[in-house]
Amino acid sequence: MKESEVRMQGSLEGYDLIGDVHGCGATLGSLLERLGYHQRGGVYRHPRRKVIFLGDLIDRGPRIRLAVSIARRMVEAGEALIVMGNHEANALAYCHRAPGQPGREWLREHTPRHNRIIKETLEQYRDHPQEWEEALAWFLEIPLCLELDGLRVVHACWDPPLVDALRREYPDARIDADFLAASVVPGSQASRILDRLTRGIHLPLPEGVVIQSGDGFTRRSFRAHFWAREPQTWGDVIFQPDNLPGDLEAHELTAEQRSRLCYYGPEQPPLFIGHYWCEGIPALPTSNIACLDYSAVKFGRLVAYRWSGEQRLDADHFVWERVPREEQARPRPWEIDFD
Repeated sequence: MKESEVRMQGSLEGYDLIGDVHGCGATLGSLLERLGYHQRGGVYRHPRRKVIFLGDLIDRGPRIRLAVSIARRMVEAGEALIVMGNHEANALAYCHRAPGQPGREWLREHTPRHNRIIKETLEQYRDHPQEWEEALAWFLEIPLCLELDGLRVVHACWDPPLVDALRREYPDARIDADFLAASVVPGSQASRILDRLTRGIHLPLPEGVVIQSGDGFTRRSFRAHFWAREPQTWGDVIFQPDNLPGDLEAHELTAEQRSRLCYYGPEQPPLFIGHYWCEGIPALPTSNIACLDYSAVKFGRLVAYRWSGEQRLDADHFVWERVPREEQARPRPWEIDFD
């Protein structure tokens, strides 16, 4: 191991970080097997490594219960860590009532758009209500970010002032029901923290301009990244598979838009994120940042990065499983006996 590398504690060789699963539970089992994890006693284990899940276990995919079961069992057995994704945060707010908030029954309103996002999850848990309640309780225990020796993990964006503000109130980065309720109040500190860490930076499109996203949603903003040192245009910061309409990539960032951005420089520890629906062969946007969301549930890749202490990341450390299109071709979930 190089002098610059971080030595693992005890017999731990390193971490295998896994991007957004989104209900591709059987493919997750296959990826873990590829990484050398084998199921013993209902838990995937590796003799020298642990997993870190980057959140968004739920919604959209065909085996949501399996995905949650695999991850939760690993975390509770000490074989994995996890950070919260925006879909876990959405589910918590969707399923928590909003007492004392006039005109609002639920923290996340049950609009057609919100109903559509969580539809598959609720359907797959419909006949297992107790299991869903237990999953929600577990989601609330998941930290919003992790900082270990030599690496950082967050679902969407590491914003240092907001991470520091979170840790002042919640040193282990695990929120509670009060924080969740406060997070739906526009402009609140809780709202800023949860939105930035789990959803990242969004810049609004001009009035009347929309993006018809590949997942069927109409979007009036675009996702921006946070590793451009001195960005000048929208094209310098856009980070999503959907292109901007017309010539908007050349649109200059205003001072107000720049103020919304944050910056994660190359001198910072390696950072692992998900969330951004990347496509194609996994690649590194910078030498110290890896995005592991490669659109698994859109028949892309379920991607892991094998980290063993290196401070300069290496694209050769990506490992992935393709998600097959045909339901009958999906790997069978032989790993976990649900019932």
